[in-house]
Amino acid sequence: MGIFIDNNTRVLVQGITGKEGSFWTGHMRSLGTNVVAGVTPGKMGQDIDGIPVFHTVRQAAAAHEADAAMLFVPPRFTMDAVFEALDAGIRKIVTIADGIPMQDCLRIRRAALDTEARVIGGNTSGVITPGKAMMGFFPWWIERVYKPGRIGVMTRSGSLTNEVTAMVVEAGFGVSTLIGVGGDPVPGTRFVEMLPDFEADSQTDAVVIIGELGGTMEEECAEAVASGSFTKPLIAFLGGRNAPTGKRMGHAGAIVTGGKGDVASKSAALRKAGAGVADRPRQVGGLLLEALGARR
Repeated sequence: MGIFIDNNTRVLVQGITGKEGSFWTGHMRSLGTNVVAGVTPGKMGQDIDGIPVFHTVRQAAAAHEADAAMLFVPPRFTMDAVFEALDAGIRKIVTIADGIPMQDCLRIRRAALDTEARVIGGNTSGVITPGKAMMGFFPWWIERVYKPGRIGVMTRSGSLTNEVTAMVVEAGFGVSTLIGVGGDPVPGTRFVEMLPDFEADSQTDAVVIIGELGGTMEEECAEAVASGSFTKPLIAFLGGRNAPTGKRMGHAGAIVTGGKGDVASKSAALRKAGAGVADRPRQVGGLLLEALGARR
């Protein structure tokens, strides 16, 4: 079944006429995504491989009953694009932009919470339910790594996601849905906010989180496991265990500050709660086998 997106989700693409928007829209469709419309101000009446283009999200959503928005929009315009989608009634939004201003990120998250919407990103590869649909820009060789299956994946990383998910598949499992929450300090949606969706999904047996230093998202997952609000097996791999304090490592959110947010403390919290923690990506598959046995 998967969560957030499947082949019945009606997706509109904001920024569809741009180079990246048009290219990745084609890839999304090739993976089963039901892209029903595009939006670029001033380009109404055009089409991209048969997909009609509209001036506004409200026009596109009304004409084609879209219920999700994929944003290929530059960072400085992302907040306005998200607000336009929310104003049109869209409650599932993915934005891939890297470098969205911090104040804009805060306003986007506040608006998402106020409207009970899911905004995934920015600074993410997107969301994929393998074999059904994808919103984002996962690579062309994705089918070799992201096999359909019953393991949910949530990640703050990009390249690590491919490596860890490959280990999930190598162990004989597959992916129900992968959510890339993004690597910024203030993502639109946090790990723990997606756990209830995976908990409720009858076709997800366990969840793997791919975390890193900085922030508290991994500790929040540990609290959910410890409290019993998330009852399925949780396995974690955390990147950045050797990063020095005060130095940002890749993502804007990957930084140890004030002595907090290091991988060691995150790992300890997860283990104490009963989650499995892999020291290397290759160990993720083995931990899943221990937790689930023959269920694949």
